[in-house]
Amino acid sequence: MTFFKKYVSRSGGVCELCALESATIEFTVSPKEDQIENQVAICSTCELNLSNKEARDHWQCLSGSIWSQEPAVQALSYRILYGMKNQSWANDIMESIDMDEEIVQWGAHIYEITLAHQDAFGNVLENGDNVVLIQALKVRGTNFTASKGAVVKKIRLVSDNTSQIEGKINDQVIVILTQFVKKN
Repeated sequence: MTFFKKYVSRSGGVCELCALESATIEFTVSPKEDQIENQVAICSTCELNLSNKEARDHWQCLSGSIWSQEPAVQALSYRILYGMKNQSWANDIMESIDMDEEIVQWGAHIYEITLAHQDAFGNVLENGDNVVLIQALKVRGTNFTASKGAVVKKIRLVSDNTSQIEGKINDQVIVILTQFVKKN
């Protein structure tokens, strides 16, 4: 059975993202292969808006597609919304659904480097790494300043914030912004 026939039975021939126009394009959600379970049938308007950073109004339609039963539709919806997460409406949509972690990772695939903890020079940080402070930092809630060049051993990544790590300085565990460290 061709993609189009399978697709028509899946969503009735309309765009799986906006549900406003007829679907005419088979869009494969990278990095998966060209198979129907990895494809989303989209309209030409959605295809044009995929690369248009100014298409915020158009993508509010994703409040419906994010709830699709099709993992590829969910992953692509998440990917588009993640690219606009600084918009409160996009963030609200992303927070409205509890998605399977595998679908989130698939959707965030093109943002993997962005999602990783990175030091000030773009090096990916991992739990247990050692880092060096690249500037002196006043440690909030204490009476000391961590000096430039101080080594912080065996850091821990803050799981919900890629711009923060935890480490020990002067026997106190503190949160450090990644923009102030260099991987050692």
